[in-house]
Amino acid sequence: MFSLIKRKSTWRMISSLTLAGLFCYAGVMHFRKPGFFLRAMPPYIPFHMPAVLVSGFFEIIGGLGLLHPVTRRPAGLGLIALLAAVFPANIYMAMDSAKFSPIPPVVLWLRLPLQFVFAAWVNWASKKA
Repeated sequence: MFSLIKRKSTWRMISSLTLAGLFCYAGVMHFRKPGFFLRAMPPYIPFHMPAVLVSGFFEIIGGLGLLHPVTRRPAGLGLIALLAAVFPANIYMAMDSAKFSPIPPVVLWLRLPLQFVFAAWVNWASKKA
């Protein structure tokens, strides 16, 4: 039994580290290459550049928050909220896929259900062992 608990906690730690890296990288890219993220903004959302920068900032903060046990759960919940907040941009990308060539349209459509898998992964990884 102890072995199973230890293994689960090891996978949670690996997941937290992996997710931290992914979110921090994505957040930094909002600042380094904002053009891609600006194109992904649906026209009905105002203040495109501030929204891109704010979401990038929170991706970095959330990613860093996954690294410490005290902040891991709030960071995970915040990242799940962020994934929900940017979901309209993912829908917009899939619906206007020509704008995002050379990314194949099927990839943009498959990304939509994968966002829910990603959110579930964040939720699991940010829980206490």
